[in-house]
Amino acid sequence: MTRTPARMADGRELFYFDDPATAESIGERVPPADTRDLPTVQTGSTMRYDVLTGEWVTVAAHRMDRTFLPPADHCPLCPTRPGREPSEIPAAEYDVVVFENRFPSFARSPSVEVPPEVDGNPLWPQRPAVGRCEVVCFTSDHDAAFAHLPTERVLTVLDAWADRTAELSAMPGIEQVFPFENRGLEIGVTLQHPHGQIYAYPFVTPRTSQLLTQASEHRRRTGRDLLQDVLDSERAAGTRVVLDGTRWTAFVPAAARWPVEAHLVPHRAVPDFAALDDEERAELAELYPDLLRRLERFFDTADGPDTLSVDPRPPYIAGWHQAPVRTGRDLTRLHLQLFSLRRAPGKLKYLAGSESGVGAWIVDTTPERIAQRLRDAAR
Repeated sequence: MTRTPARMADGRELFYFDDPATAESIGERVPPADTRDLPTVQTGSTMRYDVLTGEWVTVAAHRMDRTFLPPADHCPLCPTRPGREPSEIPAAEYDVVVFENRFPSFARSPSVEVPPEVDGNPLWPQRPAVGRCEVVCFTSDHDAAFAHLPTERVLTVLDAWADRTAELSAMPGIEQVFPFENRGLEIGVTLQHPHGQIYAYPFVTPRTSQLLTQASEHRRRTGRDLLQDVLDSERAAGTRVVLDGTRWTAFVPAAARWPVEAHLVPHRAVPDFAALDDEERAELAELYPDLLRRLERFFDTADGPDTLSVDPRPPYIAGWHQAPVRTGRDLTRLHLQLFSLRRAPGKLKYLAGSESGVGAWIVDTTPERIAQRLRDAAR
């Protein structure tokens, strides 16, 4: 993998990540200029503290006007080629590209000044949402999907995630880096080109905070690592294991919440992508797409092809949880949480009163059945 930095017309950073074969064939990449006349990005995101939950809520009103499902010939993530208007990526061809989001929820220099408290009341602290949001384009092919990328390209994406994790973690004020992919209209995706995002948060997110609390209590009580104990127990039981490699295991968690959910966990306690060794990356580049392909076939194995959805491939969220930059790095490790909102062909799992209102989850199937169907979806 080779990395080439560039600048966009409005000053945002952009990085080209080339597969080894591409780098060998083209030599040194010379990034073309971004010829668009773009105004400076204006962000007004703020964070308000919810005293009832102890969580920060980000208010990003400027995102209301972001690009929404443009036609393919106006896709801002496709390469800039003759006969079409310039996109966010000036090059006519690329392998993997990462750039600063034009409509970020968090920014390094928010264009807003806010008083330290809402209504001058110390009950509600607030501050600018200082962080960073990046877009990761997995391929220049508009109609591709991560599950079907060649292994060489998956390795380039992994290298890009590692590169960005290390660089974002070194930025002042960043507490957690979260790479993720939202896929499918039902998830709320606004651009259909295969891409993901990376959020660099100025706080430790609620789910991670909960995990650190549980892991800390487990260590105090047993002296052991919670995620290691979970991994060892899932592998020993075997009933929920989907893929068991030399360095990674994919399993459906014993208390899975979603209609389809799987975790992909490294056997070694590595905090983030930057800490993976070559062997771990090589196996991950094989197992991760395999897991995604099983998810694509999940609903075909028992219910027949999904012909009712606007997109036959199931919607999913693939979130790569990494250890926080400073807090509790010895209590957790890098791991994937992959889940889908679809519970049956053409039917979604809605978070109704119990889940949305009080956070008490009720699921319609068993984790063991989910795991068996994912195993059956091998091909």
